[in-house]
Amino acid sequence: QVQLVESGGGSVQAGDSLRLSCAASGRTFSMYVLAWFRQAPGKEREFVAVISWTGGTTNYADSVKGRFTISRDNTKKMVSLQMNSLKPEDTAVYYCAANHQLSSSPSGMDYWGKGTLVTVSS
Repeated sequence: QVQLVESGGGSVQAGDSLRLSCAASGRTFSMYVLAWFRQAPGKEREFVAVISWTGGTTNYADSVKGRFTISRDNTKKMVSLQMNSLKPEDTAVYYCAANHQLSSSPSGMDYWGKGTLVTVSS
């Protein structure tokens, strides 16, 4: 089992950068695929990025490809999301999630953090 706690959210201007972090507890962190999802007001939760167990494979939503970078440090039990060139449409609550299998579906995730709010103003 793993518990996830996100941090790093905040209010920024369009074009700025922000780095989200997700700290995990549990002894088997390296056995989990880690992902970021987001949910904007009035919208469904959507996939942002995913990283495999060793970090060798990553995948991104088209809307963030080239701007966001997901990374993980298994020794520190951390996964991060570097967000550059932020846009107002990136405004959402961002969630860290974990699963044993590589997936980009919210329904495929076993564990979730409580989220961190990112607000991007124009």
